[in-house]
Amino acid sequence: MRRTFVVLLALSSLLQAEGRGDRVLYAGGTIAGVSSHSHAEIDVHDEESLGLRLGGKSFSVGWADINNLEYGLHVDRRYVEAILISPLFLIAKKRSHFVTIGYIDSNGKQQAVVLEVGKNDVRQLLVSLEARSGRRVEYQDEEARKAGKG
Repeated sequence: MRRTFVVLLALSSLLQAEGRGDRVLYAGGTIAGVSSHSHAEIDVHDEESLGLRLGGKSFSVGWADINNLEYGLHVDRRYVEAILISPLFLIAKKRSHFVTIGYIDSNGKQQAVVLEVGKNDVRQLLVSLEARSGRRVEYQDEEARKAGKG
């Protein structure tokens, strides 16, 4: 009995973990040739531009070209885990953090990138984006505001 409890406890912590905290996915947007849910990398260290690598496609966006920053939070109940492991998982919620970056491309057209960011990196990313672009992050709702500001 005790061994079963230890195994279930280990499984539950693995299911709740969302990786190392540096997970970034391209959730969608207007970038041609990049499929949604592909791996993404963000570089905010350059003083001139934001570096993006989306599904193997690299490009940069000038900080002055960014005209919209938005943060949203999507909350889901853990139904699959509740069915497979324990009904107690219905109490737990999975939070997905989304950052939308709107910008004007080199052709003068509005573009957007929606990124799903790991929970351990979202605050740092939001602060960096605000500092570099000079734009304020817009929050989709009050829950997102609380999560984004810590």
